[in-house]
Amino acid sequence: MRLYVTTLNPTDSVTAGFLPAAAALGWDVTILTDQPDRYPGHDVVAADVRDPRAVIDAVAAHHRPDVIFSNSDHLQAATALAAEYFGLPGKDWRACVTAKDKALTRRALAAVEPVRSVRIPPGAEPPEDLPYPVVVKPALGVASEDVVFVDGREALAGAVAAIRRRRPQDVLVAEEFLEGPLRTLETLGDGAARRVVGGFATTLGPLPRFVEERLDWRPPDPDHLPHLTAALDAAGAGFGMCHTEYAVTRDGPRVIEINYRLIGDNCDFLLADLLGVPLHQWILRVHAGEPLPAFDLDAVPAAYGSVVSLVAERSGTVIGAPPDLSTRQDGVRLWHRALREIGDHVELTGTNRDYLGLLRALGRDRASVDAAVDAFRKDHPWVLT
Repeated sequence: MRLYVTTLNPTDSVTAGFLPAAAALGWDVTILTDQPDRYPGHDVVAADVRDPRAVIDAVAAHHRPDVIFSNSDHLQAATALAAEYFGLPGKDWRACVTAKDKALTRRALAAVEPVRSVRIPPGAEPPEDLPYPVVVKPALGVASEDVVFVDGREALAGAVAAIRRRRPQDVLVAEEFLEGPLRTLETLGDGAARRVVGGFATTLGPLPRFVEERLDWRPPDPDHLPHLTAALDAAGAGFGMCHTEYAVTRDGPRVIEINYRLIGDNCDFLLADLLGVPLHQWILRVHAGEPLPAFDLDAVPAAYGSVVSLVAERSGTVIGAPPDLSTRQDGVRLWHRALREIGDHVELTGTNRDYLGLLRALGRDRASVDAAVDAFRKDHPWVLT
């Protein structure tokens, strides 16, 4: 079985997740990337992976493909088109485009949920009749970059102007602020069925930014599923893994965004730990045309898990940092993944790019996980000067 993985920067999901999963399945792997020097020891082909024509040409000139797959936000549509060209299982490229573009997402969901949203193309002024407060963000943005909460017309104009200084050609979206607890829905589909495999409660840093500081295991409320299922159906997101973010408002669940990929920031490994299944292998097997294995979320053993983002509190140079490690603290399994190194200069951005490290914890309950996380942070601090 020959697997092609299209990717940009190396990520834990690819290097520690999908590549080992493919090896466990006995598959041969070729990495398609525009940064071939960053994947030593692998069969690598250089290509403009954002362009489906370049991906198709690179694959056709190499080995016959059995699976073409990506977990990158930016590459879903190009990868889906390449898979379709070779007659392989994959996502609908239209759904990939819809999910990636937040303006198109709102358009697709308009018949399912009434969220006020407007598209602001380059050079255009925001409309006068928005229901403040609103959130303004790039239509194609990632990692909370340039996502800002604003509470009035003047603040919106300032936020749009600031974003355009960095992104003059980007389309922006301004939409009503969805107030309520933040949740995620994690689903996996094989083209015939789509199953819920979990969910998390999201804790954000202070407004006006939207930095994700912590995700805690919390499977979705069954009462929310009919609405969320209808939303995913409207967007066409039924095949493979999908990570949906939503708010539980006073009017019920409302989708914030659909990420047509596996959840990141080490939450994918926590999800696999909690479920006790080889999740990355399952995803690859679905893309090879296999049906989903039998799975019942209600039968998953009781446990609690969290991923805590260790966020820089100030700009500065890293002079103290805990290493990558795996340990156990009073019955709680802990994994720390350093994202910075000693000597790195950190400039605060107000986005998920401010992460210094990720701490994954798995235990019997919330209290034991919280105690182990607090003890780790005290004993292994990140220090900036």
